[in-house]
Amino acid sequence: MQLRTLLFGRPLRSEEQEAQKIGPVRGVPVLGLDALASASYGPEAALTVLLVLGAASVSYIGPVLGLVIIVLFLVYLSYRQVMGAYPEGGGSYTVARENLGPSAGLLAASALAIDYILNAAVAVSAGVGAIISAIPVLQPHTLGIALLILCALTLLNLRGVREAGLVFLLPTYGFVLCLSATIIIGIAKTLTADGAPVPVVPPRPLELGMGAASIWLLMHAFASGCTSMTGVEAVSNGVPIFKEPTVKNARRTLTTIVLVLISLLLGVAFLSRSYAIGATEPGQAGYESVLSQLVGAVVGRGVFYYITIACVVAVLCFSANTSFAGFPRLCRVLALDEYLPAQFAHLGRRLVYSHGVIILALFAGTLLVAFEGVTDRLIPLFAVGAFLAFTMAQAGMVIHWRRTGGRGAGLKKTLNIIGATATAITLIVIIVAKFREGAWITFLAVPAFIFLFSTIRRNAERIDTETEDSGPLRLNRPPPPLIVLPLKRLDRVARKSMRLAMAMSADVHVVQVWTQEPNLEDLRAEWRKNVEEPAADAGYNPPRLIVLRSSYREFIGPLVKYVQRMGAENPGRYVAVLIPEVIESRWYHLLIHSSRPALLKTYLFLRGGPKVIVINAPWYLTDDDDAVPTLSDSDRAVPAGSA
Repeated sequence: MQLRTLLFGRPLRSEEQEAQKIGPVRGVPVLGLDALASASYGPEAALTVLLVLGAASVSYIGPVLGLVIIVLFLVYLSYRQVMGAYPEGGGSYTVARENLGPSAGLLAASALAIDYILNAAVAVSAGVGAIISAIPVLQPHTLGIALLILCALTLLNLRGVREAGLVFLLPTYGFVLCLSATIIIGIAKTLTADGAPVPVVPPRPLELGMGAASIWLLMHAFASGCTSMTGVEAVSNGVPIFKEPTVKNARRTLTTIVLVLISLLLGVAFLSRSYAIGATEPGQAGYESVLSQLVGAVVGRGVFYYITIACVVAVLCFSANTSFAGFPRLCRVLALDEYLPAQFAHLGRRLVYSHGVIILALFAGTLLVAFEGVTDRLIPLFAVGAFLAFTMAQAGMVIHWRRTGGRGAGLKKTLNIIGATATAITLIVIIVAKFREGAWITFLAVPAFIFLFSTIRRNAERIDTETEDSGPLRLNRPPPPLIVLPLKRLDRVARKSMRLAMAMSADVHVVQVWTQEPNLEDLRAEWRKNVEEPAADAGYNPPRLIVLRSSYREFIGPLVKYVQRMGAENPGRYVAVLIPEVIESRWYHLLIHSSRPALLKTYLFLRGGPKVIVINAPWYLTDDDDAVPTLSDSDRAVPAGSA
């Protein structure tokens, strides 16, 4: 079995694409992991902001998360409408582009791209945080573990959507069941203890704080708690991956995700207050996650605790998969509109958009390295892109209902207006609260992405304009090209290339650059005997030998200059550079052989000019010099190189 097949699985045929689509059961782990996992780090992010209040912090977590849930529900209603109106996917980008114009579409796409990239980094770092909470001795290895998990997720997503869904199925539903059971048990204990349950394992004591919370602090906590809403966009972006009925299955998936998330957020908020569980300082010795404290307080540190924490860790680590499901599909839609290179719209060997998966992994890995894999350092950057995309989507849907009308359009438009207003206000709160902590980076990143997408589109349009042609094919016969053949010595590789060159044109220039390197053969000594006389006897015009002396022992520069000079001296002809190259069967041979042919091609493409053509002349180690095509008598009626 080949290594590639072992890592990525067998190639899938295009006809198997329908079989790779998923239903709601797998849709929840594939597209909802981020949203569900945010029940862990969203409340903790808010409680971390409220740390300065000490014991009073737990009394504010309920109202903060309650407001988050209200906004979440409005976003949910909006995206149900988006999926029905735009079942081809694309989410906020498609809605904004169709209803608000291309510029608004690019703004939404940039916000979405940043959200997906940050989500991947935050999710992985949150998973590592959960691991360290359970095994503190691993804290010095935070970044290494984060990058290892990111690599594993990348590999898994390159294997295909169905396989990713199957792998994530058990930890996702295990997480929901374990945390739900903990919440139910905790609520029961609270009610039977008249609101003051005795923890099995006491949580870390909360110190006295500054007292009442200020409006600014509550805004800050709300902004951090809004990270619980990221990932909702992914389902509308990935509608095409669902089985028929596509929209119905996508809506069922989104409804399941949102209802479960709301239940978990309410449960965590209730038990945090009941058991007086607050946050601990992230990235510091003695750190313990809120969920770890909560599960320990409700059921103790027995087998159930470790099963629950294992599910939490797995879901947090895997929650980056939401980005791996959504980001490549966003890239596909952008590529179809020529805002990204065409390869981003190309399905790979496992029917996934491999280029998008790899680019996401590179961006997320860069962020993890830059922020040393610590969740709290990434959180301030996190929610701006998501809420900007939410706002653009809902504003676009307002225009959509105004334009299309239909049954219930007025009510739907009103819901979108309320939703757009709520998410816009939330966005302003997040920007103000998190600006100095790093949210300002998003203000640089969004214009940078817009500039990148616009530049790619302008370049594609320029190429289309310059290459566009119409009408019948013009078949005026060009003169034969002038062939330039660089040679080091007259070996079997060179002889095969020379035969090909003489068959193509009567004007062949064999160029030897003297660079004082080893194994450089002086071709002048036997040139007449070994080349000119056999060529003349066979009826070919003998090649000219050109020797270039390199003062600085450089090969590529003198050769490219010679090619440029030949192009200038022969303005009505193409100059074809025939490059001999030894080819071996294994990819790793590229690491040990000279890269000169590849470098020469690159220089010729960049500096040669429009009249320069580059031709590969590969020679394989199994080549048989005698087994070459031969001209028949009828072919010889046309002089070689005259066509």
